[in-house]
This record gives sequence, C-alpha cells and structure tokens, in this order.
Amino acid sequence: MKRIARLALALGTAMLMTSMGHAEQKTFKIWWFEEPTTAQGIVWKKALEEFKTKHPDVNVSFEQKTFQQLQASGGMILNSDQAPDVLEYNKGNATAGLVASQGLLTNLDDYVKKEGWDKILNEGDFVLSRYDEKGIYGSGPVWGVSVFGEYVSCFYNIDMFEKAGLKPPTTLEEWVADMEAFKQKGLTPLALGAIDTSGQHLLASLAYTKADDAWVQNYQGLKAPLDGAPYLYAAQTLVDWVSKGYINKDSTGMKDTDAALLFTSGKAPMYVSGTWNLGTFASTIKDFKWGQFVIPTPKYSVGSTGNLWVVPKGSKNPDLAAEWISLTLSPKYQAELGNAGGVPIAADLSAITNPIGKNAAAVFKQISDKSGLGFYPDWPVPGYYDVLNQKDTGLFQSSLTAEQFVEQIKQVYDDAQENQ
Repeated sequence: MKRIARLALALGTAMLMTSMGHAEQKTFKIWWFEEPTTAQGIVWKKALEEFKTKHPDVNVSFEQKTFQQLQASGGMILNSDQAPDVLEYNKGNATAGLVASQGLLTNLDDYVKKEGWDKILNEGDFVLSRYDEKGIYGSGPVWGVSVFGEYVSCFYNIDMFEKAGLKPPTTLEEWVADMEAFKQKGLTPLALGAIDTSGQHLLASLAYTKADDAWVQNYQGLKAPLDGAPYLYAAQTLVDWVSKGYINKDSTGMKDTDAALLFTSGKAPMYVSGTWNLGTFASTIKDFKWGQFVIPTPKYSVGSTGNLWVVPKGSKNPDLAAEWISLTLSPKYQAELGNAGGVPIAADLSAITNPIGKNAAAVFKQISDKSGLGFYPDWPVPGYYDVLNQKDTGLFQSSLTAEQFVEQIKQVYDDAQENQ
C-alpha cells in the first residue's frame, strides 16, 4: 500500500508540475488573411514553423482570417481583449490610418531602429507605415511594416493572344483593339468580379489614365473636394465596354473568385486583378502560358507597398511581434517570397530563380522607380470600399448612369473631406 501511495504521490506531483508548466507557457497569437495558396500564405507558413522551432516554450497560435472580416470588424477587434499579438492589416487612411488615429496600435518607432528595419527598407517603403494624428498617411510614427509589394495589372492568356495574332497592349487604344478582336471571335475578353475588388480596381485604373500628380495627391490625401472628371471618364468607359460585350453582363453579380476561375480555366483571355493572385495562378494554371501587363496609364498604377504587419495596442508580446516581422523581412524569406511568385519588398533579385516572381519584382520596381504607385481608390475615406463596390454594381447593372455614379461617390467623399 505504501508503494502505491508513493506512486500516486509521484504521479500527482508530476501532473501538478505539468499543469503549472502549461499555465506558465506564453501564448503568442498571429493572424493574417492571405489565402494559403498565395505567395505570402505559402511563405509565411514556412516562417511560422521556423518561429515555433525557435520558441519551444511559447504556444504560437495562428488563425486564418479573411480580408472581408478585418475590413468589416478590424477596429472593433483591435479595441477588444480578443486581438492577437500581431496581424496583417490593410494599409491606407481608411484602415490602418483610422485605427492608428484611434490609439489601437503600438507605435513601432523604437523597433524600427532596434530591429534594423530602417537599414532594409527605404523611406519610400515607410510612406504607408506612417500616419499622423488624423490617420493620414505619409508622416508621423511608424504604425506598421510592409514586407511585400503589390500592384494591379491585367493577367492574360498568352496562348489565346498568340492564337489570335495579338500582342499585349502598351496603350489604352491597343488594349481596346485587343478586346474588340476577341469579341469578334465570339469571346468575352475581360473577366471581372464587378461586386468585388477587381471592379473598383479596373475603375480606378481607368481613372488614372486621366489623373495627374495633383489629382492623385489631392484624392489620396483628402485635400480638396473630389474632382470627378477622371471617375466620370472611367465610369463612361466601363458602361461602354459592357455595352460592347468586352465585359460580360453576368459579371454584375460576380465575385473575384468566380471571375478568376473564368481566367484560370481558359474561358476568358484577360482578368484585371492584383499580384496577390500570382502564387495561386502559378500553382493552378497548368494548361496554358500566362503573363501580365501593366494597364496602360501615363504614370500611375493601382498598387502600393503591401499590407502591414501591425501590433495591437493590447499586445502582450510586442517583442515577439517585432521578431516575427523581422523574420518575414529577412533575406531568406524575401527570396522565398519571390520564388513563390510573390513580390518581395527587399529581396536580392539575383536570389530569385522563379521567373514569375522575378518578373513581378522587376515590374514593381519599374512602377515604384517612377513614383507611379497611385494607391487604392478606397483609401481616402473610411467605408469607401463598400461605397465603391455598391456604386460599381449599380453602374454595371445600369441602375446608375455614369453621371449619377460620380455624383454619389463625390457626395460621400466631399462629406468626409469637409468633416475631417
């Protein structure tokens, strides 16, 4: 009996110690919304495993979120005790700028020096990391760090272009001529998720064909009432393209995923969207050659440095959060990002062997070097993403004229500009 009692005591002590060990184990929470098949999703998963190995005493907890979840509820989550220690967050005045101005993020200025991020990134790479007290980008403390770039372009089916005797366009007129040629062959040239981001990205790309430096700076900086002329041109052009059959009328109810499927299945020769598709397209398109061309504009493209790693104000582990950011910014994972078909922000191009990633990184550099990143159309005003999607849909469904479209988005913009 004494032996049994001693054994029970030993087991109880061991269980108690184990329990105490678990109770003392630190939990570190990471969220991101990049899909698992994207370049970021693939590479960050690898980095996550390395991070876990480096910290066996830490319970590293990852949760996959969606872009829409954080667009809709990001501020509320950051203002609660449910926020993680570090998360991917959309950049721009209406998102990162807004929550920074509300005091929901950790000021990362000290970490910029401590982690040496200022030795890896140039000041231009920090433009969308800095927000002032009003949440306007470009100045103020660093509230987040981007580790990749992104831009909107037109993905195209090289095989279909070659079969039709067409070349990727370098002017808007050539692009329209290509679409007309496909239409004459009975094909709808452009797949579009009109109720999703690609609808407003195409709209903004067309607006940028009529935008100069002053217009872009005023628009993104919310510096003046909206000059609607570029948007009127863009809206009229979209209405014209739908009427001519360049864009399928069914796209009025289509999401990006459905539009992308038309392209990846070889049913549509072109699809306007962002570089976040590169990894997915590289892994899923096996039956034809594909490429991308920059939408022809005088200077500006829809694009920016990528989404930000931000550290919520309530993070219990800001040092670990900074270490995670540094890991994804390291030469190893920057090169991995390029080789997964992504757009690294600070990679040694000679270390990238994947032609897709190498080309994307070079195109991003081409846009960035001419200061041609026009940013995204929903950034200036909180909630503008939903406004543009809603009004886009009205435009495609013919429930709004181009003039009514501009009038309605201008009203929302001007109210925000006046009340800032």
